[in-house]
Amino acid sequence: MTEQYCVSAHLPTRWGDFDIHGFTDEQGKEHLVLSYGKISADQPVLVRVHSECLTGDALFSLRCDCGPQLQASMQAVVAAGSGLILYLRQEGRGIGLVNKIKAYKLQDAGADTVEANEQLGFSADQRDYAICKIMLEHFKVKKIRLLTNNPRKQDALEKLDFQVVERLPIWCGGNPHNEKYLSTKQDKLGHHSH
Repeated sequence: MTEQYCVSAHLPTRWGDFDIHGFTDEQGKEHLVLSYGKISADQPVLVRVHSECLTGDALFSLRCDCGPQLQASMQAVVAAGSGLILYLRQEGRGIGLVNKIKAYKLQDAGADTVEANEQLGFSADQRDYAICKIMLEHFKVKKIRLLTNNPRKQDALEKLDFQVVERLPIWCGGNPHNEKYLSTKQDKLGHHSH
């Protein structure tokens, strides 16, 4: 396996002082972990697994709830006193940025987010969570309090031999521009609802 921990540095943010850790997976793709506080191997760790969303995280798009979820997760980790945010570089549920923009165009013409991915020849969700094992083992995590509405993330972590002791919903970022997107995540991708 070529997956590896690469480097760490300090990362002050508006919510608190994190450390940022770089990892590279076996395809050479770079991923990040933001850690806050003392991570104890003996206690369940608050964890958010967040897939990169350039449009939502950095460009403040209202088409999704990704940016608000990332910010709320950072706030929750700081409020808890410690935790990890795994930031996975798998834009557009794994289809990439340009294909995501193509999917947006199909959504503009009436398709939902799942139909758009399928019309482009992709499955509804192509994300892979294997790198999470390397990331979490680096911090000696065994038990997780998982910040997510997505049962697939919980299943993926449990298949990687981590114990999810609690799933914490993360409700934020709903607006008139993403109502269809959020209902599709619930109806077609099995995300938990309010």
